[in-house]
Amino acid sequence: MQAVVTGGAGFIGSHLVDALVGDGHRVTVIDDLSSGEGRRIHREAQLCELDIVDRARLEDAIERAAPEAIYHLAAQASVTASVKDPARDCAVNVQGTLNVVDVASRLGVPVVFTSTGGALYGDDAPLPTAEDFIPAPLSPYGASKWAAESYVGTWARASGVPHAICRLGNVYGPRQNPHGEAGVVAILSLHLHAGTTPTLYGHGTPTRDYIHVDDVVRALLVAHGRAGTFNIATGVESDVSIVWEHLREVADSQIEPQLADLRAGELERSRLDVSHAARELGWTAQVPLREGLRQTYRALVAEFERAASAAR
Repeated sequence: MQAVVTGGAGFIGSHLVDALVGDGHRVTVIDDLSSGEGRRIHREAQLCELDIVDRARLEDAIERAAPEAIYHLAAQASVTASVKDPARDCAVNVQGTLNVVDVASRLGVPVVFTSTGGALYGDDAPLPTAEDFIPAPLSPYGASKWAAESYVGTWARASGVPHAICRLGNVYGPRQNPHGEAGVVAILSLHLHAGTTPTLYGHGTPTRDYIHVDDVVRALLVAHGRAGTFNIATGVESDVSIVWEHLREVADSQIEPQLADLRAGELERSRLDVSHAARELGWTAQVPLREGLRQTYRALVAEFERAASAAR
């Protein structure tokens, strides 16, 4: 199979590319490298460096690749960045997604689109939150993902091509960027490795549905060719202070965090109902949080040390 992965140089995308290549598929990565890193891309995958907002270049790249599957992960994924620059957030997440599904539907190629399961639903959602709850996003990022979902679903119904929408929980794992604001596990891991004090926003009480990147990749692979919307998470609610304690245990550290109020657009609680994905996709998360954090911390520390060595 020939597959296209937008955002394939990013955290989740690079893991997906590795899995596709490992399964014997040919992969074309479309990424502007604004947040992704070229070194993450599997050596057997082909890179097309471009912005998905550029419709003409995107269409040409997809047509040249002649894919049988498109995994659309490219996005502006920062809540705080979306608050500061909602126009750019909209351009990438809405116009960029429309560009992808428009070309894909015309070519008859199924798309698997990664959306958000946290920023989308809002604070008034029942817990656990099922896919049929009407979203009430608190940030431009959540709004842009909801709008993008609408295009994916509309184009699927109009074309008859089975596009899938995967609403992800809080994904963590190796290769996560510790220098942004979205990857809390990577950020806390870097603080522990460096011996510096982190800040826990919301005074450590906000909860998320944390899911390991390996589980997410498995879900994206089985969602190919399936129409519908699926929560991809664990169904378990964990507050950030618990994540911090698990990581601190692995690091054998006594560092105490600073506490601060939540930032604009951030949720207080999140837990997703994953029963629909279990029924329709035959998928459930397999990596327990404590074990996933232990494995992730050790992998991230190795990455931090390689980066520091390269800088020297």
